[in-house]
Amino acid sequence: MKVTVSGKNIEITPALREYAEKKIGKLGKHLNYLNNDNLEAQVTLHVQKERHIVEVTIPVNDIILRGEEETQDMYSAIDLVAEKLEKQIEKYKTKITKALRKDFPKNIVALQDEEHEEEELKVVKVKRFAVKPMNVEEAILQMNLLGHNFFVFTNAETEQINVVYKRKDGDYGLIVPEML
Repeated sequence: MKVTVSGKNIEITPALREYAEKKIGKLGKHLNYLNNDNLEAQVTLHVQKERHIVEVTIPVNDIILRGEEETQDMYSAIDLVAEKLEKQIEKYKTKITKALRKDFPKNIVALQDEEHEEEELKVVKVKRFAVKPMNVEEAILQMNLLGHNFFVFTNAETEQINVVYKRKDGDYGLIVPEML
């Protein structure tokens, strides 16, 4: 796996770059079953006041594995985000394994290792609501009034469904879907 390390408000020392490449690069062994040599991880290290933040994004097939951690030490933040991504990869592998098992005869499934069995994902509630056209600022205000961490709305400028969300750092994010 190729690992690209970049920084914001921080000088990336050779030791820090090597540590991030080594820790995040090890995640590639968990994805070796994909036989994809083109895997690339984007690692962004940045510092805000006393906070050391590590963001990692790994596009895999049609999903994106993403992790973000912040601590007082950049090395420990890298360790934590690597752990988080390893758990995401295990969930992804389990999901694929389950999908493949559906196609196998029952007696073969019984012989396979059941160690990484994951609880079934199920929808327990469906909510329907009218989506009113509004601008991004109105959507953020509405989200805050409701006390939610995200808000789905129709963007009045683009007439597309968008999502605003509150980030861990207290800022806001906007999700704009793109059709593939």
